[in-house]
Amino acid sequence: MKKNSFSSFLTLNALARWGCLGPLFLVACVTLSETGERVFLMTSPSQEAQMGAQSFQSLKQNQKISTNSADQARVKAVADRLVAHVAMANVQWETVVFEDETPNAFALPGGKIGVHTGMLKLVENDAQLAAVMGHEIAHVTMRHSGQRFSAQFPIMLGYAGLGAALQHEDWKTQQLAMTAYGVGSQVFGVLPFSRQHEYQADEIGLKYMAKAGYDPQQAIQFWKLMEKSAKAGKPPEFLSTHPSDSNRIARLEQALPAAMPYYQGIR
Repeated sequence: MKKNSFSSFLTLNALARWGCLGPLFLVACVTLSETGERVFLMTSPSQEAQMGAQSFQSLKQNQKISTNSADQARVKAVADRLVAHVAMANVQWETVVFEDETPNAFALPGGKIGVHTGMLKLVENDAQLAAVMGHEIAHVTMRHSGQRFSAQFPIMLGYAGLGAALQHEDWKTQQLAMTAYGVGSQVFGVLPFSRQHEYQADEIGLKYMAKAGYDPQQAIQFWKLMEKSAKAGKPPEFLSTHPSDSNRIARLEQALPAAMPYYQGIR
């Protein structure tokens, strides 16, 4: 692989580390109110919210919605307490419980929150549910979906640059180089970028739940439950979009001292 192509290969790591790529991309550099960090974004909040609303509407049309009014009310009550501490204007938060035994929850841009019945069966209390939902809400406030979408742009530039650099090489060399670039950009770029978002959402979600009056220590207990209930055959962390449960627990334990004062009413 030629030097200029290898440089383009590192572009996503630069995005994850510095948020912006220099004068050419200053127009796409946004300061996030939650942390003050500058990130690379090619989408506006309204565009992200529109995509989130469309996706959520599709889910409501194609997946079974729980008819358990107590579950729906429980999820909404937890969400209301959490979003009261979220600094996002003009967001119409909506919660839906879906009939799905997978222990999962999600939040889409625009404030659309979905929780599976399998998650409600797994958590032991509302504080653990708040840990899950706070994490997902943090993905929205940090505009992680927009960041991931925008991060595809430099990868495509890298593909284009590599193709131009290899245009006079034989077909087999081009294919091998393109494959190596594709695998490399995933393992060393996209996946670490995604895992960093997960850690960030864990930490911010921890503060949300603490400010809402939920014991942040229950976030650690929740991930211990997830670790215990996880099915065998998980890919190694470096090949996954998510950190391992054990690493997640370790990072939450490190973040706990900063979150506890919110719960104790000191901050």
